[in-house]
Amino acid sequence: MSPSTITLLFLLFAVIMFIWEKIPLALTAMIVCIGLILTGVLDVKTAFLGFIDSNVILIVAMFVIGGALFETGMANKIGGLVTRFAKTERQLTVAVMLITGLMSGLLSNTGTAAILIPVVIGIATKANFSRSRLLMPLVFAAAMGGNLSLIGAPGNLIAQGVLEQGAGLKFGFFEYAKIGLPILVVGILYFVFIGYRFLPATQNLSIHDSIYSDEKIDYQRIPVWKQRLSLLILIGTLLAMVLEEVIGVRFYLSACIGAILLVLTGVMSEKEAYKAIDSQVIFLFGGTLALATALKNSGAGLAIANTIIGFLGENPSPFILLATIFLISCILTNFMSNTATTALLAPICLSIANQLGADPRSVLMATVIGASCAYATPIGMPANTMILSVGGYKFTDYVKAGLPLIIVSTIVSLILLPIFYPFYP
Repeated sequence: MSPSTITLLFLLFAVIMFIWEKIPLALTAMIVCIGLILTGVLDVKTAFLGFIDSNVILIVAMFVIGGALFETGMANKIGGLVTRFAKTERQLTVAVMLITGLMSGLLSNTGTAAILIPVVIGIATKANFSRSRLLMPLVFAAAMGGNLSLIGAPGNLIAQGVLEQGAGLKFGFFEYAKIGLPILVVGILYFVFIGYRFLPATQNLSIHDSIYSDEKIDYQRIPVWKQRLSLLILIGTLLAMVLEEVIGVRFYLSACIGAILLVLTGVMSEKEAYKAIDSQVIFLFGGTLALATALKNSGAGLAIANTIIGFLGENPSPFILLATIFLISCILTNFMSNTATTALLAPICLSIANQLGADPRSVLMATVIGASCAYATPIGMPANTMILSVGGYKFTDYVKAGLPLIIVSTIVSLILLPIFYPFYP
């Protein structure tokens, strides 16, 4: 069998096992990763590159920083402040999604989610709400907020680069917000009026998750300086991420520095830092990145895209083609990262636009927005994976809450894209 066929079979296996959940998700990811090595689709070095990916480094560091907020009781205090203003679960949902979405427009969506996940768990604990009712709206808002600016998500910059090289055009800094902001607003309304019905009310605490709980911890015994320093380090990390280009330090390195400072200053011990890291997330994320790499390198992802576009014929309707590009992006991004999806599809879509004499901004905008709709699986975005354990979610929970949101986002996008970016200006 060709590497492309083998990769597609592993993709099918992963989808089935993720939905069935008879074995742990992380174990499924590792089976796929090792299988791709044994079948020769990927070499060992390429297959395990996902475990040293910058997003994995960021996730590990932010688990430590988030753990410090809970270990010191600072998250509990923050939760108390927020719950004074947002009394009901729906009010909290709106507040969390709005704050996350706006922050994600200036930070990376993964970085924003990593910072806010421990804070929101503290809010849920303080308000006595199930965290699973708030964490999923949070990470979805981070994805939607990533479309508010050029720097909100890596895929935005990839599309910009392809557009510049292939057509000599550029997207403005806030140009993505023409589509992204309405999607964020509609996404918030979706969860307030419809989506909340699909969210599970679980409170499953794992061994790791005990650090994200204020149970059995007497915060009165914890020195105030530890609480304040944990918050200052979090704020410092956030500012360093925002000023990434100014200070010349990548955002994941800023997170690592913050985590190191917490241990060096004695805010938390080395053992507490290790305890805060969720190994399931690391193995799941690292393993599935191998599958994403195989889809790209073997040509399987390209074959999927070309096959679907080929069904449209030689002279497809502009709207149908735009919708097809959007839907292909939506589908692939739920099994590859949104960055990999954009990197794979952007050159293809630019070629299609050039061949048809269409506006390349139209098809590339559809690609980027579609690639951000990674709501239906826990592996579509790093942030989705981060909340899997602490939220007590199953694979099907993402499908139930995320699939309708994809439909809503698709409707909004296909209404606005032809208005702001006509296929033939």
